[in-house]
Amino acid sequence: MFEGLRFNHWKANEDDSGIVTLALDRAGSSVNAISGAVLDELGQIVERLAIENPAGVIIHSAKAAGFAVGADITEFKDYARRGTVLENIENGQRIYEALARLPCPTVAAVHGACMGGGTELILACRQRIAVDDEKTRIALPEVQLGIHPGWGGTARLPRLIGATDALPLMLTGKPLSARRALNLGVVDRLASADELLAEARHMVRRPSARPLARRAKAWASNLWPVRQILAPMVLKQTAAKVRKEHYPAPFALIDVWKRGGPDIRQRLKLEARSVAKLAETSTAQNLIRIFFLSERLKNQGAGVEHGIEHVHVVGAGVMGGDIAAWAALKGFQVTLQDREMKYVQPALDRAHALYEKKLKTPEKIAAAAQRLRADVEGSGVAEADLAIEAIYENADAKRALYATMEPQFQSDEILASNTSSIPLNELREGLTAPQRFLGLHFFNPVAQMPLVEVVRHDRLDPAIEKRALAFCKAIGKLPVAVKGTPGFLVNRILMPYLLESMRMYAEGVPGPVLDREAKKFGMPMGPIELADTVGLDVCASVGKELAPFLGLELPPGLDDRLGAGKRGKKDGQGLYVWQDGKPQKPEVDPDYVTPPDLQERMILPMVNEAIACLDEGVVDDADLLDAGVIFGTGFAPFRGGPIQYARSEGVDKLKQKLEQLAQRHGERFMPKKGWDNPALAVSASATLMADA
Repeated sequence: MFEGLRFNHWKANEDDSGIVTLALDRAGSSVNAISGAVLDELGQIVERLAIENPAGVIIHSAKAAGFAVGADITEFKDYARRGTVLENIENGQRIYEALARLPCPTVAAVHGACMGGGTELILACRQRIAVDDEKTRIALPEVQLGIHPGWGGTARLPRLIGATDALPLMLTGKPLSARRALNLGVVDRLASADELLAEARHMVRRPSARPLARRAKAWASNLWPVRQILAPMVLKQTAAKVRKEHYPAPFALIDVWKRGGPDIRQRLKLEARSVAKLAETSTAQNLIRIFFLSERLKNQGAGVEHGIEHVHVVGAGVMGGDIAAWAALKGFQVTLQDREMKYVQPALDRAHALYEKKLKTPEKIAAAAQRLRADVEGSGVAEADLAIEAIYENADAKRALYATMEPQFQSDEILASNTSSIPLNELREGLTAPQRFLGLHFFNPVAQMPLVEVVRHDRLDPAIEKRALAFCKAIGKLPVAVKGTPGFLVNRILMPYLLESMRMYAEGVPGPVLDREAKKFGMPMGPIELADTVGLDVCASVGKELAPFLGLELPPGLDDRLGAGKRGKKDGQGLYVWQDGKPQKPEVDPDYVTPPDLQERMILPMVNEAIACLDEGVVDDADLLDAGVIFGTGFAPFRGGPIQYARSEGVDKLKQKLEQLAQRHGERFMPKKGWDNPALAVSASATLMADA
């Protein structure tokens, strides 16, 4: 059938019964990303299939890693730069629609990850079958890049499974497991990996109609009157979670669905134009940049053997206990040490709750729990490949602990501190092997926060740093290497924001106003709620460590609250009163007038400190700084990080605003050294479109 045609990315064969099997196998890559070349070859194949009309077509992946990771984002970035997004979206739509219109049965056979454009490819087939195991993940995650599905996802999925199920999947981008996909009707059948293609052939030979009830539900939920009623409800739910001016893609997606009629050509046209428009927004450009930055962080540990099997953690408090639990969840043998079992047991209980949430099956939960062992005596120190100290923030106590641990170490054991602010040059004093000592600063809550700061000092062996980066990759975290100066990167940039917000609170600005303005800027949580969540005692401890270095002061009233036992969420009272884990924010006087420079007083100290960090080489470059602050603090992702924000707003403009704030509120706002750094002069568009 394909005589005379040669393909680089597809393998095609036809069996004796006339069934054609197409295997996607992108050349020169370990995964299938759907590039323009992959699409063009598929277009040629589908054109030939339409002429030959085989008995059926099966599409699957020849990659062990999975079906497809989605569209080639590097190419999409280039389309956005050249202004050719629309024509490339339309090209993909034409090819997928030609596949959907083939007169013969078509079956997609899915294993592993099936994301974005890969999911849209399987939606263009008549039927779908997936491997029944935990590695199967099916999703349309385009909203996380500031766009929405563009190769027919919005046009087909609501018609397949009904709008009430399809819209949440596309609006959140969350992946479906194989069984969830089956229950929703995204796939029609499950099979074992060994039987996947055999079962797919069976489906080609005996296509089965979708259940009438499922078809009726999908049809009814997409009728014009239903769309007009349902769309405003979904818009309201979406607006409660994100702001349209910050993240326009979810709102555009709802609008495309609402306006889409029964003709798929009209739905595809709406979809393509919407994606092309979104691709021009700064939100999409910044989120795509962040995607590449996250890939860069993940790949820092690639190709390096970390050599770690056993992790020993000293300190079973919230941080140490949760670090130990996470490492065991990710397959490492872990021993957890503290003074008495009564301090370790709560950490084991939290770990078990984590395993129940993440692992589901009793066998996997039991296996993870078995990997985490209490070790009050500390015998695990001598057996470990990595020892993590996670005790309270006191340099003398930490050094005293190291003096008892280091003599027990093996020849190449790594010692790490989870300190959040103490300089590493100070902590390494007295060590016999300072070259194998570094910081591994996790963030709370460990299970949710993706970033780990890998903290350097002047005696660190670069090979140990690389092993630490590889270990972070192995436990599914995003590492960023930072200089071991006070506060490192994230806390150094975050504390001026928190302290200034708490100062304004002490001046009489209502907490809900401060939180509202921060969220209006794009922060995931307001500073007053954040301070209570972190703990006022932690804020005070880190603040006292950093305040002299940063030229700041602790806000008045903080010590009084701590003296009264009001540490925040954990005590039920701090700057707010907390009930059932939620802050009870007081009503704000309707006549209260928000100071016009309030948002600038909160945000610009972060930008000021970020620029100082860049100038001092706390991180290796501006991209890593933005990535660290976004993944470590949640800094408005759509703005691209503090350095990108300074570029987009104008470096000179923000510097002038800081000078004005200094005149009104004090010297702490004076622009720090680094505002004339050439790295800041790089244009936003050049940075956005630079290859990761």
